[in-house]
Amino acid sequence: MNDKPLSASDADLAEQMRWLLHANLDQDSRQETVRLLQQLLTPAVCRRLGLYPIPDDFLLSVIVPIYNEVHTVERLIERVREVPIPLEIILVDDGSTDGTRELVDKWAGTEAIQVLRHARNRGKGAAIRTGMATAQGDVVVFQDADLEYDPSEYPLLLLPILENQADVVYGSRFSSQSRSVPKYWHHTVNRLVTLFSNMSTNLKLTDVETCYKLIRGDLVRQIAPQLREEGFGIEIEITARLAKIPGVRFHERPISYTPRTQGEGKKIRWQDGVRALWCILKY
Repeated sequence: MNDKPLSASDADLAEQMRWLLHANLDQDSRQETVRLLQQLLTPAVCRRLGLYPIPDDFLLSVIVPIYNEVHTVERLIERVREVPIPLEIILVDDGSTDGTRELVDKWAGTEAIQVLRHARNRGKGAAIRTGMATAQGDVVVFQDADLEYDPSEYPLLLLPILENQADVVYGSRFSSQSRSVPKYWHHTVNRLVTLFSNMSTNLKLTDVETCYKLIRGDLVRQIAPQLREEGFGIEIEITARLAKIPGVRFHERPISYTPRTQGEGKKIRWQDGVRALWCILKY
């Protein structure tokens, strides 16, 4: 499989084409249009652009842990809904107090959207676990509500699973040739955590802390009862538990990433890096 990153112009074109397929065509028409594009552009080019037929009965579960994201949550939901893949969106409000809960509640009752709530803030891990308990999809993906990650990249990340090349796909923020320059210490701590996690799991990931983890639904339902982490340590715990399942195939693909600052609402702190190291030893 060719994992060469798309150029900026390629990525923009691919996103526009995927959006047009979603916005203007029903499922049958989309599938037929993809087949036509494969004839015109070749299947290899279409795969690189994330344009390929989706199985008729396929469902992607998108779990969105949310805490105090009043400025971004509605835009994020709309962008997820634009993805040209059959999906269910599971919104888990983790005790927001800034008006986010009221915005999320407006989506209750919308087709293919579930709204779940925590009475108090418990942490990202707790929200993911709550979402896992109801996810019905063939594949599950986690999506932060802060717009640092781009949902339009789901088709590119999903392809290795649909082609039976992988059971788990991680989107790596640090393997793309074109990316935002990260803060030195944030990147360095992430690399150290990834290094120690790899030593523990015998994997060679480049970004264990990535939000974008796509996991086959049956594997999610297998590990969900075992998960214990309430906070950001869930990233390490999920990786560790999946790595212990015999035969599970991991895959990485480059993704775009638009980091925000703590002043803009970024919630991870240095204490979470310490907790991640502890989780590596624990799990």
